[in-house]
Amino acid sequence: MPPSSARAQSDPLKRGDYAPVNPNDLRSPCPAINALANHGYLPRDGRNVVASEIFDGMNHLGLGTFLGYMFTHPIFLENPSKVVKSQSSWLTTVSHPFASAFAAFGMRDPGQKDAAGVACLNLDQLALHNVVEHDVSLTRRDFAQGDNNMPQADLIEDLLNASRNSKTITIDDFVKLRKRRYERQRADNPKLEFQGMQVQIACTEVALILKVFGNGSEVPVDYVRAFFQDGRLPREEGWSKRRWWTLGLVELNMLASKIKGLLGPPGEGTIPVVNVVH
Repeated sequence: MPPSSARAQSDPLKRGDYAPVNPNDLRSPCPAINALANHGYLPRDGRNVVASEIFDGMNHLGLGTFLGYMFTHPIFLENPSKVVKSQSSWLTTVSHPFASAFAAFGMRDPGQKDAAGVACLNLDQLALHNVVEHDVSLTRRDFAQGDNNMPQADLIEDLLNASRNSKTITIDDFVKLRKRRYERQRADNPKLEFQGMQVQIACTEVALILKVFGNGSEVPVDYVRAFFQDGRLPREEGWSKRRWWTLGLVELNMLASKIKGLLGPPGEGTIPVVNVVH
């Protein structure tokens, strides 16, 4: 696929420099991936992105090697719904245990490669419903509502207003906002899907925000505004990635589990973290 005019126009920018997304650029439902593209750590046009680019980008967020690998490589597996069933067998499972274990997260079209023959994705493919993208997003509409990819100004405003002191957004603020979003979507979306795995991913996303941009308990509103509203890393506001140690899977999961516990178990005012919603 030939480079877009957006990429050509952004060539003078240095890697790491921020530039807002152009109309012809492709983006994902993930603000972290989008920010990496807006800073040039990924192709700025969002096309033909390879795994090594996303993996390297995770370092700029302060993620450890193993966590970066787990966030990157499963999505470059082929989309199982598009793979011919005869291609799947017990031999494939034995020969490629990683691919078999994480096949459900694959988003790449079968045979999708760049001009060099390297497996690649376009960023908008990350909007594949109920793989990583999920309903009850803090900043996106539900899949059944028509656009589960693009950020919505009203939802971003709700996120920023979730802060009780107008300075930081705490774990409790995030939890209360997610509960409000859940109740709103229950009323607005009769096809709502938000259960076990979707809830787990949603909790992990909040844990990432708190760990990458905050102290694990709260995150500055200014950082959240830059990240979600502008699609950039909040360096101008004073943020820098971790200096002494990277974020690992155990640390992230511990906080995600805490957040999940605050959302459930099922009951009045809580989110059913296990049972099917609809």
